[in-house]
Amino acid sequence: MATAKKKTTAKKEQVHLLRPNGEPRVMPTDYTISLGAKGGTDRLLVNPGSERVQSMRGFEETYVDIIDYIVRITHRIWEEKDIGYIYDTYAHNSRVVDGFGLQYGRDKIVADTVHTINAFPNIRLFADEIVWAGDDEMGFHTSHRTVIKGTNTGMSRFGLPTGRPIELWVIANCVALDNEIFEEWVLYDNADMVRQLGFDLREMARKFGNLRLGSELPPTTFEPERLPGQGKPVLRVYEPGQSLDVADFLETAYHNALNRRMLQSLYDSHAANVRVLSSNGRRLYGRAQFQAFLLSLLATFPDLAFQIDDLYWMGNDDEGYRTAMRWSIVGKHDGWGIYGAPTGRPVQMWGITQHEIKDGRITQEWFMFNEFAVMQQIFHD
Repeated sequence: MATAKKKTTAKKEQVHLLRPNGEPRVMPTDYTISLGAKGGTDRLLVNPGSERVQSMRGFEETYVDIIDYIVRITHRIWEEKDIGYIYDTYAHNSRVVDGFGLQYGRDKIVADTVHTINAFPNIRLFADEIVWAGDDEMGFHTSHRTVIKGTNTGMSRFGLPTGRPIELWVIANCVALDNEIFEEWVLYDNADMVRQLGFDLREMARKFGNLRLGSELPPTTFEPERLPGQGKPVLRVYEPGQSLDVADFLETAYHNALNRRMLQSLYDSHAANVRVLSSNGRRLYGRAQFQAFLLSLLATFPDLAFQIDDLYWMGNDDEGYRTAMRWSIVGKHDGWGIYGAPTGRPVQMWGITQHEIKDGRITQEWFMFNEFAVMQQIFHD
């Protein structure tokens, strides 16, 4: 097959590597400061250490590094139920985007945390990984992957207590400076939660979709920006160098697979035995299963357009890389696929994907997206 030699994006144009004022973020080149180096959450909570191992200007003296900060504030707020600690660790005008939209201000964060803990009083959060970048001058960026467990013995936004246990994935991407989180994108796997609680997922999506339309303007129409006029999507080519260019590697892989519909390109970017965990409890093994899943999305949204909104990573060629990639998709529900008969409704989807990359191939992937919100946009009356 002939391959184009032109890249769509030069390295200097990779704006997701920059903060708004233009300076690049610092990407850790090893795992000296990592959850694994601390032996996991349980050991960190018992013995967090007393001496700082990185500069943390403006942060409370008790925290020795950014991993320690994220793990311990989460534990204190959620498991110790010191919910008021949010006032000390979130900015007054913090912006939090979740599966229900933008939450502005920390009072809304306090209220939502109270609601969730009331619904699951025995809630436990098990940190599985934290990918980080940045510093105390421009802000620490953290992508906190967690497993949440609890039992629904209290009222929730979904209805009466069911008494059922849940276990689901959450990924929270935060930006913190001077001991305060001022921006957060958090993905609870709400579709899997609804299913585990025993509710009809599509009916619940219809109900919440109707509530959203009652308080907001209907979604506007749009034209996904994937095709340049009447032309064809540009073919990206990743040219390996002495070390892995993580940004170019991932941008090329997902642009070619999703925007150019070259699903065979997954065989260049993913290991043969890749493990993929996705929303609504999906567990995929191997490139063929992941390829089939992406194909189902393309069939459902034939004009789907994908873009990376933020990307950072840690690691090196010898130890491998761990990444946090926030992305978005727009498209119309014009095809038969995982959500049934086409409705023609426009859909906006966003997600966070974490990768483990070893020897130039993705070996594990957490491909999480706001599926319950997507279904609300499709199934409302």
